[in-house]
Amino acid sequence: MGGSAATDGAIEQGAIMPIQKTEKIWHNGKWINWDDAKLHVLSHVVSYGSAVFEGIRCYETKQGPAIFRLREHMQRLINSAKIYRMELPYSVDDFASIACELVRLNKLNSCYVKPIVLRGYGEAGVNPLNSPIDLYMACWNWGAYLGADALSKGVDVGVSSWTRIAPNTLPAMSKAAANYMNSQLIRMEASFNGFAEGVALDSAGHVSEGSGMNIFLVHDGTLFTPPLATSILPGITRDTIVKLAEDLHIPCKEQVVPREML
Repeated sequence: MGGSAATDGAIEQGAIMPIQKTEKIWHNGKWINWDDAKLHVLSHVVSYGSAVFEGIRCYETKQGPAIFRLREHMQRLINSAKIYRMELPYSVDDFASIACELVRLNKLNSCYVKPIVLRGYGEAGVNPLNSPIDLYMACWNWGAYLGADALSKGVDVGVSSWTRIAPNTLPAMSKAAANYMNSQLIRMEASFNGFAEGVALDSAGHVSEGSGMNIFLVHDGTLFTPPLATSILPGITRDTIVKLAEDLHIPCKEQVVPREML
């Protein structure tokens, strides 16, 4: 991912990705109808962003639907919840089984699976500990994140004026809803500047990540990607690319990336 000039200052909104309704959603151990998945407006998560989640692709294959690195995603969900002192009564295997059943019930060959752990309706105030923990898992059809032509034609990206969350402020290793307020600023600025996506720097001015993805760049035949210490999410896809590069004998370095390398 690298930067290029915006086109005529036009506002590029990127790929339009409306949510496509399916039949069933899993909630706290039960299957409910799509339209019954509702929250009270005063739920803790609404005011304070107290949720962690995952976003997992399920691909159509000759053997049937295949959810990409499902166990790793569910382990990261549990890890994210632990950071925010959310005790979960389900294991990695439990969550994985629920995800597979979710896809089966909704009769989808390919989709996006989203488990969510949130603080629900309980007490007012910042302290979340007396608000109940609610668990949801939904899935729906979702196309390419940056649009159908992104893989074949590439996209224009620009360095954001917004810095990624600094160490010891919000934990970047947790896939938490509150972190994505920072991502929204990055993404909106990119749109208004005519880019499909923004590249954020960390608090030291080094390349961090995009609004919703990790970054790799190619330089002199070597793959480079920023380390975890640059306020990035430990991406499952990122880990996959590193392992594939190793298998294909492609040099790959995890190191600090200065802005000018873009």
